[in-house]
Amino acid sequence: MAGNEWINGYLEAILDSGATASGGGGGGGGGGGGGGGGDPKSPVAGASSSSVSPRGPHMNFSPTHYFVEEVVKGVDESDLHRTWIKVVATRNARERSTRLENMCWRIWHLARKKKQLELEGIQRMSARQKEQEQVRLEATEDLAEDLSESEKGDTVGELAPLETPKKKFQRNFSDLTVWSDENKEKKLYIVLISVHGLVRGENMELGSDSDTGGQVKYVVELARALAMMPGVYRVDLFTRQVSSHDVDWSYGEPTEMLTSGSHDAEGSGESAGAYIVRIPCGPSNKYLKKEALWPYLQEFVDGALAHILNMSKVLGEQVGRGKPVLPYVIHGHYADAGDVAALLSGALNVPMVLTGHSLGRNKLEQIMKQGRMSKEEIDSTYKIMRRIEGEELALDAAELVITSTRQEIDEQWGLYDGFDVKLEKVLRARTRRGVSCHGRFMPRMVVIPPGMDFSNVVAEDIDGDGDKDDISLDGASPRSLPPIWAEVFRFLTNPHKPMILALSRPDPKKNITTLVKAFGECRPLRELANLTLIMGNRDDIEEMPPGNANVLTTVLKLIDKYDLYGSVAIPKHHNQADVPEIYRLTAKMKGVFINPALVEPFGLTLIEAAAHGLPIVATKNGGPVDITNALNNGLLVDPHDQNAIADALLKLVADKNLWQECRKNGLRNIHLYSWPEHCRTYLTRVAGCRIRNPRWLKDTPADAGADDEEAEDSLMDFQDLSLRLSIDGERCSLNEPASSDPQDQVQRIMNKIKQSSPAAAAEGEKNPAEVHAPGTVNKYPHLRRRRRLFIVAVDCYGDDGKASRKMLQVIQEVFRAVRSDSQMSKISGFALSTAMPLSETLQLLKLGKISPTDFDALICGSGSEVYYPGTAQCVDAQGRLRPDQDYLHHINHRWSHDGARQTIGKLMAAHDGSGNTVEPDVESCNAHCVSFFVRDPKKVNTIDEMRERLRMRGLRCHLMYCRNSTRLQVVPLMASRSQALRYLFVRWGLPVRNMYLIVGDHGDTDREELLSGLHKTVIVKGVTEKGSEDLLRSSGSYHREDVVPSESPLAATTRSDPKADEIMRALKEVTKASSGM
Repeated sequence: MAGNEWINGYLEAILDSGATASGGGGGGGGGGGGGGGGDPKSPVAGASSSSVSPRGPHMNFSPTHYFVEEVVKGVDESDLHRTWIKVVATRNARERSTRLENMCWRIWHLARKKKQLELEGIQRMSARQKEQEQVRLEATEDLAEDLSESEKGDTVGELAPLETPKKKFQRNFSDLTVWSDENKEKKLYIVLISVHGLVRGENMELGSDSDTGGQVKYVVELARALAMMPGVYRVDLFTRQVSSHDVDWSYGEPTEMLTSGSHDAEGSGESAGAYIVRIPCGPSNKYLKKEALWPYLQEFVDGALAHILNMSKVLGEQVGRGKPVLPYVIHGHYADAGDVAALLSGALNVPMVLTGHSLGRNKLEQIMKQGRMSKEEIDSTYKIMRRIEGEELALDAAELVITSTRQEIDEQWGLYDGFDVKLEKVLRARTRRGVSCHGRFMPRMVVIPPGMDFSNVVAEDIDGDGDKDDISLDGASPRSLPPIWAEVFRFLTNPHKPMILALSRPDPKKNITTLVKAFGECRPLRELANLTLIMGNRDDIEEMPPGNANVLTTVLKLIDKYDLYGSVAIPKHHNQADVPEIYRLTAKMKGVFINPALVEPFGLTLIEAAAHGLPIVATKNGGPVDITNALNNGLLVDPHDQNAIADALLKLVADKNLWQECRKNGLRNIHLYSWPEHCRTYLTRVAGCRIRNPRWLKDTPADAGADDEEAEDSLMDFQDLSLRLSIDGERCSLNEPASSDPQDQVQRIMNKIKQSSPAAAAEGEKNPAEVHAPGTVNKYPHLRRRRRLFIVAVDCYGDDGKASRKMLQVIQEVFRAVRSDSQMSKISGFALSTAMPLSETLQLLKLGKISPTDFDALICGSGSEVYYPGTAQCVDAQGRLRPDQDYLHHINHRWSHDGARQTIGKLMAAHDGSGNTVEPDVESCNAHCVSFFVRDPKKVNTIDEMRERLRMRGLRCHLMYCRNSTRLQVVPLMASRSQALRYLFVRWGLPVRNMYLIVGDHGDTDREELLSGLHKTVIVKGVTEKGSEDLLRSSGSYHREDVVPSESPLAATTRSDPKADEIMRALKEVTKASSGM
């Protein structure tokens, strides 16, 4: 940056302005700093001037000194450059001086702001290091309790500071069997998720916007490659469906086949292969940038869950011997898909894998270092805090995190609360020894470089002693050469010289200007080689983004400065198909590929170049270190050292033997970056995860009694249909969509009845009212036969945390509203969702003279328990209600009751020495819920602060303040009131889109999670005066609008008192509004 001509001119202008100012102060800040004695042309004289300005704050300010010491060394000048252009064009001396002064103070403010941000960053890092030391101290105490004396030493050593000697745990892969053809008998179903951008299999519009780039290409190729692996039956790549006039119609297609399946013809089936599955979420007629998608991710989760369950049944019929085939793994790509994958993994109880691609914390640090935007401005633009929270949530749920390089683990994931390298090693070692980790968990990080499709790559057979003239450029017809070759040659005086190729967008971080300087200032290199810069596509530099335009302008000036005309090619346009031809041309010319980026997270272009037989020169910062170590085909350089860059290029170009050796090494080792190699390592690592599935798959629901209930359902369908056919135009207000053909439905139901056994048909002739009569005990919940479920989740509590009568009033009014429509009541059920334990819930219902059997489900303890009143499986030997045991097994993953209780107690100690701010609430606790009384809500930490500190300790929990801020409850990561609804869908087949949630206008801190998704929501106004939401987030965190859509057709609000008719009106309103989705 210091070499830019405009900076030198700016310094001279400051000095000139100061020299002509009378008394050293006439020029204001700009002139006063430059004048006052000494040689006005000397920067030293200007910088050391001690003249005093009468204008107070300017008295000791030297703009030249400040500019050189602060701005040139750290502030990006791209926006200042535009101001400078205006300054030099100003003819009036006084106006020019004023502009210089203003610009000078602008620089001063930028530098001061940068200093302030650096100080804040140091303070944050200091606080984080202090917290990590405390975490490691606690971990040493907690984890050493049940170890032998020698093992205790190992734990202390692993968690000790970096300066102390420590025992290194050697990675043990002996228990991992490399994936091979022996697994071809397996029929695996794999789910990949990449939410944002425009995703399709052919003619990918890479670069059409910032969301459609390398990640899109990566996930599509990964899906194709996985589907071709032995043992993989089907791969689904989930992305957002976009039906907008602004994009191609293909992005609105629900499914798209990528490949038909593996090579094994016997294992292929009608559903085998790789597919893109597009899930609608948010406004269906708009293409949304990734920053705008966050409030709609819950809708994506519910839509994806419905598809997975349907596909699992289909695959079960094809290859699962009648049992559903759930995903082997769910793999989220980027923060938004990681958030989605975490919820799907929790709903289905299957393993999750995460690939971050680019990380929010790293981006936040980089932007803040520039000093241009405050943290609030960054968050407003990029929704960076919601992105970081999505990444933290994904870390909570992930079994495995796949990275491209080791640098990504150490320098990027190491910034997150949910990952600590040292603690992860200790926990992994304890797991290997079979020793308890007390509920602590850190995901496993593994490096698996991205694959590449080499099927279309043809490396030229070039003789090491041959002559480059064999390309016959002079005698060749222009039509016989690839168009991009001719485009490059028109810039070059002698195109036969070796070619140095750089291929990147014109971004300051790509460091192209340093490369041009290195080339321009090294005469031997200029005489021996040409330089080709492929810097994206451009029509008019003035229309490009400022940062890109500044890079291109600087490159053009450097070409002129060093007189590089005829030695540098800078084509304006190229397409994706031209890139292989560019590599091939460079290899024919015995050239070198260079990536001089300041930091390169991975470096896919280095692999592409190596596949075409090109030696490489690359930055030593980031992924290229791993690539060059694996391929052994080039040299690493300091990107800031232009002499080192020139020397490395000259060495490879001039030494033919070294060039040939690097070329051969690259071609020999490039298979390490092929897709088959990537997928083999991928499946090996995934197979090493703890594979888990819902326990109930082994015995229900396709068990005894299911056939009887199926026949009963058939008759209920018939009766339900006859009711619908007899009602006028408003009959479909809350029922099945009117678009269904009644004749088809009648035929389907009659066929089902005919196929039923006589005994089942006789059983099915019972009156449905008798089946649902209170007091009867069924083997399975009535949820299996419900078409609608109305969930009451109003959080009405008094100051003491006890349920108020308003909660009873809402329950009774909801009953009246639904039962007022006989047609609706026949197909509908009810559930109650609350933070109270079962005992208090039953007392409340008894107070209102409501029978528990009026509810099909009771979700208690903030989603830690699910009960089915009137169901045999939820009644113990003494006749008391007991929770769904399958649900308890479902949410038990990574749960430690004692670990959560002890850690929360330590963390909630008051800072003023007055003791703990919470105390145990024994009555509200259960095996999967730790409850505390909150003594003073003003003294406790917010949920996001508590979550951060728990993550640092490796504890993965779900926290919420509830019951009017009088309780703090901790439940397992996979448990919550919203996830309990998805469990009902997965377990009993009642779709989430057929659920109606009734909530208040305030509530517990988990209320936000309940408000988004595909279920319909009715907000009852006036029943809750206040809730616990103030304790959800602290300042600087993400916002409510990043979680809940500001407007949604899936939500309606009552207008007056919560009476039955008003609730019914809101139910009809939300049903009608959502029918068009």
